[in-house]
Amino acid sequence: MTSGGLVAVHAHPDDETLTTGALLATWAAAGRPVAVVTCTRGERGEVIGAELAHLEGDGPALAEHRERELAGALTALGVREHGFLDALGGPPARRFEDSGMAWVGAGRAGRADEVPPGAFVGVDLDEAAERLARVLRARRPEVVATYEPGGGYGHPDHVRTHEVTQRAVELAGVRPDEASPAFAVPVVLWAVQGRSALRRGLRDLGGGAVLAALGSSRAGLQLPDPEAELPSVAVPDDQLDLAVDVLPVRDRVLAALRAHATQVQAVRAIDHQPGLVACYALSNRILAPVLAAETYRRVTGSAEAVVWPAGVRPVA
Repeated sequence: MTSGGLVAVHAHPDDETLTTGALLATWAAAGRPVAVVTCTRGERGEVIGAELAHLEGDGPALAEHRERELAGALTALGVREHGFLDALGGPPARRFEDSGMAWVGAGRAGRADEVPPGAFVGVDLDEAAERLARVLRARRPEVVATYEPGGGYGHPDHVRTHEVTQRAVELAGVRPDEASPAFAVPVVLWAVQGRSALRRGLRDLGGGAVLAALGSSRAGLQLPDPEAELPSVAVPDDQLDLAVDVLPVRDRVLAALRAHATQVQAVRAIDHQPGLVACYALSNRILAPVLAAETYRRVTGSAEAVVWPAGVRPVA
């Protein structure tokens, strides 16, 4: 991986687009170095659609298919550098596998009843973090982006990815290795959404623009309850530090979402609906908004430590 730029760390194929797609596309469009690290291959993911339903439950086959989906999504976003965590920072480790999840509410996940032996949640924290730390020391990125402590919506692999990333940043800053000196990451970002904007986006999903864009394909899809308990990605508005304007890179983001066809459906651009630029649904068939701004909390460093690409701006 080349040095500098942005490194985004995610749990499964599709998370890079769902969580940080606009940031990745904006960074890549500016010609800046950008890389994605994925911790598992999504072996236990649910599969959308009858055509590929045979992949669900067949971990190796689904993993291979999702690797291809991820390659297509990264191409759409303009990201040229990618690695799976278990193959980075040293000789190949045992494979880090998707831990699985269970839906515990609308848009909220928790641990599955059965966790496979190679599950990422069971990997030693420092073993995984040191692999990522080696990447950070060698690459010396300006920015590292990942989930907030709750993993966005509670998926156990997302939570573990947050923990691994935070520990890797710590290790990179205090512990050199045989190839690279210690390196303090200038800025760490957590992907979050302001509660006000998220509730407004959830309400807007019931508007005429969304229904018109979906047409007959809206059959079987459900609207979320905008007054229901929000997932952990939703934070008070005053905790937002940076925003990425989605509209300039919307086509790239939506193409990347469509590349993850086993995981994402009902991807539509939405116009003339303030605050909402697109929609999609996961396997739970509940519509979700793509907000006009992808937002972040800065938890390490100062915004002035980085020259941000056009389209990335501080939140007033």
